[in-house]
Amino acid sequence: MKSAEIRKRFLAYFQKRGHTAVPSSGLVPKNDPTLLFTNAGMVQFKGVFLSEETRDYTKAVSCQKCVRAGGKHNDLENVGVTARHHTFFEMLGNFSFGEYFKKDAIRYAWDFLINEVNLPVDRLWVTVFENDDEAAIIWKRETGIPENRIVRLGAKDNFWSMGDVGPCGPCSEIIIDQGPGAGCGRAGCAVGCDCDRFLEIWNLVFMQFNRSASGSVTPLPRPCIDTGMGLERLSAVLQGKLTNYDSDLFTPIIEAIEDLTAVKYAGGQNPLDVSIRAVADHARAITFLITDGVLPSNEGRGYVLRRI
Repeated sequence: MKSAEIRKRFLAYFQKRGHTAVPSSGLVPKNDPTLLFTNAGMVQFKGVFLSEETRDYTKAVSCQKCVRAGGKHNDLENVGVTARHHTFFEMLGNFSFGEYFKKDAIRYAWDFLINEVNLPVDRLWVTVFENDDEAAIIWKRETGIPENRIVRLGAKDNFWSMGDVGPCGPCSEIIIDQGPGAGCGRAGCAVGCDCDRFLEIWNLVFMQFNRSASGSVTPLPRPCIDTGMGLERLSAVLQGKLTNYDSDLFTPIIEAIEDLTAVKYAGGQNPLDVSIRAVADHARAITFLITDGVLPSNEGRGYVLRRI
């Protein structure tokens, strides 16, 4: 399934279920000095989560362009080294602003992956925040996933926040086992390992709290849902690839790099292959950042762009 078809199906799936399709916002957040870049699909809805603004809808779906190359969410040093990290990526997400919560978020995600894009049930795992008994029960009851494929992890993996301050909450990740060939080979490799075998494809954030500058958390006026699924990862999985760089989102760019440099891409971990992947990723990030008005400079967003 091509990436363009995945985007189309995702948006249509949630529109059919009453969600309003909202265009991607820019990579420079409006009126938000706490963020360098839009780093997640929920950024343009931050005011709605905090009840500082209202919209004429309570459920939304989007395909949001994102950059993670500075601040809390910074994947720059991993780009080209791993199969899955990028500075620029597209995030598929569905959102509820007090309309539905954990049960429907879990049901929607499972139904889309199993019945809409036909992922194999027996290769899927889920994680929940270590003390989120409610989410664990819902996963087992609503999807039938075996209890031994529901893994509890700590705050590092399963408590999401947009930045140092702002909306946050426990989360639940959907993982696909890509097999030993994608793994690190260590005896203890399991869900939670940082290798590419157990690949997170969708994160369901149960937005319940607001974190202040002091670090304290207070309940949001109404619990909300914020989910994010990387288009690059899902495209690779559905195209039978073990690395995002072998998906149709990257192969034309890599072929252009090969033509320009007369260097053949072998898809391995040698320095040339790592560099080619980094160039392919960075070319996308640079293009979208400049298009959104960021120019190279010595500080702030312009410095991050210059570094890329």
